[in-house]
Amino acid sequence: MALTVTPSQTIGPFFAHALPYAEGPYAVPAGHPGAIELRGTVYDGAGAPVPDALLEICLPGVFGRCATDAAGGYHFRTARPDSYIPLLVFARGLLKPLWTRVYLDDTDPFLATVREDRRGTLVAAAQDDGSYRFDVRFQGEGETVFLAV
Repeated sequence: MALTVTPSQTIGPFFAHALPYAEGPYAVPAGHPGAIELRGTVYDGAGAPVPDALLEICLPGVFGRCATDAAGGYHFRTARPDSYIPLLVFARGLLKPLWTRVYLDDTDPFLATVREDRRGTLVAAAQDDGSYRFDVRFQGEGETVFLAV
């Protein structure tokens, strides 16, 4: 079996057989009790969407992987977390993936340890349709808080 190489990146190359993931962004099945939709856009330091990032979420018993679309957008269907959703971001130019957390509200005690003017970058915004929006910004105004693992 011949492997097809995807475009080379600092964190790649990714092989065509490794990227596709059957469930992809659907970490839980449709109709899963308490499932939530998480959507957003990944932006680079200049504020432009990143069309070739890869995001992963991992909760106990739940895993999802989603590539951004041409407009930098991503989406996951996942279980509602007890505290937060760990989010791992891979993108061109990064030697290592970036880790952050997605909180669905601002009541977690950890958030009190984050500078007040930066806390909001860890909290997803509830949308009218019941989903949550969480944008990832690599640098600049509204830069997402990234954590050391």
